[in-house]
Amino acid sequence: MRILGIDPGLATVGFGVVDTEKGSLVPVRHGAITTPAGVSLPLRLLSIGDDLLSLLETFQPDAAAVEELFFSKNVTTGLAVAHGRGVILMTLARRGLPVFEYKPMQVKQAVAGYGGADKRQVMEMVRQLLHLEAVPRPDDAADALALAICHAHVAGSLLGKALRDLV
Repeated sequence: MRILGIDPGLATVGFGVVDTEKGSLVPVRHGAITTPAGVSLPLRLLSIGDDLLSLLETFQPDAAAVEELFFSKNVTTGLAVAHGRGVILMTLARRGLPVFEYKPMQVKQAVAGYGGADKRQVMEMVRQLLHLEAVPRPDDAADALALAICHAHVAGSLLGKALRDLV
C-alpha cells in the first residue's frame, strides 16, 4: 500500500510518501508545498490544490493520512491552516482517495510509542523507522512522514482491518 501523509498548512504543507511492503516501511519521497506570503489567499490555496494534484498524479497513493486541525493559542494561524486543510481535503475527495485523519497525539503514540512525545522524539523515530540517514527536512515533511507511518500502523493492525471491513 502506498500512503501519502500530509501536514496541512498555508505557507508550508508537508508531504511524505511511504510504501508498506511485507510489514516494512519504505520511504518514497518527502518534501513541502510552499506558498509565498505576499500572494493573496485565494491564489495560495489554488497553488496548494494544484501542487497536491501533481503529487497525486506522480505518486498514485492508495490512501492519504491528514493531521486533524489543532488550535493552539494563535487563532490566526489556526484559521490559515484550516483554509489550507480544506483545500487539501477537497482535492483528495475529488480524486476519490480514501482519507484518514489523525490527531497529533495519535501520531505521536503510533510513531514514538508515547502520546506526549516531543517533536524531536517523533522526528528521530521517523528517521529510525524509515532507515534514513538524517531527520527529514523541513519539519513539516517529517510530520507528514509520521502521519503516513501512523496510518501504516493503524491500517496494518487487526483493529484497522476490522474497521475497514465494516465500511
